[in-house]
Amino acid sequence: TAAGFLKITDQRMWRVVFHYVGAAVGRMDLSRVRRVAIDETAAKRGHDYITIVVDIDDRRVAFVTDGRNADTIRKFADHLEARGGDASHVKQASIDMSPAFIAGVTENLTEAEITFDRFHVMKLIGEAIDEVRRAEVKTRPELKGTRYVWTKNQPNLTANQSATLDALSATNLKTARAWRMRLAFQDIYAQPSRPWGELFLDRWIGWAKRSRLDPMKAVARTMQKHRDGILAWFDSRISNGIIEGINSLVQAAKAKARGYRNVETLKAVTYMVAGKLDLRLPT
Repeated sequence: TAAGFLKITDQRMWRVVFHYVGAAVGRMDLSRVRRVAIDETAAKRGHDYITIVVDIDDRRVAFVTDGRNADTIRKFADHLEARGGDASHVKQASIDMSPAFIAGVTENLTEAEITFDRFHVMKLIGEAIDEVRRAEVKTRPELKGTRYVWTKNQPNLTANQSATLDALSATNLKTARAWRMRLAFQDIYAQPSRPWGELFLDRWIGWAKRSRLDPMKAVARTMQKHRDGILAWFDSRISNGIIEGINSLVQAAKAKARGYRNVETLKAVTYMVAGKLDLRLPT
């Protein structure tokens, strides 16, 4: 629309955007970056992703790049060093349990303590519950169509979903047992200190391993493997919540444009809407 008003092509408009965004990104001062949240978001349908790194304290996008592998963290470390920052000064990193992100942070942000994002931890448990439900629905048809009843937080349920949950959660369904385990896991984050969190987490892992529910036993093994990163939350109190908010802005911009032709455009838009850039536009 803007290109039409100015009687130029949209390609020329994008060249202007890329010029000013690129210059502003080059001027970014990242010398104060100490805590980061890292996550991926879909660039377009299929398997194309970008990785977003957010400076938690300044609440802005510090870096965007293609892909979602360990090398994206190396690229961030290089980007940081080139803009006055120091990778060794990053002390906290909130990520999901992706082996690629774990390796990337461990190898490139060597002083950073990893905190596994609460949302992603709970998502793993939700996926395990749904595995239990999908196996059980074959013999218990009342579970059909109840996926979100078990995996959404109760305040977010509709009235009908709440009624369904009330009716089914009091039964001896395997899915109901798995759901009660999810509620118990949430209680870990309500503990007053890390030692109490450790106690509750270890008891939960033992309970899940004895549950005779294979998906819950598998997720318990994952929690045991990543125990330190889960418990790190009690010290860091960080999460990827800020990225979720930024991602909603990026996805809204993408929806307005009915999608972008290439990843470079999405990266520029991400910086533009959430990078707090000093564009130094001509007046």
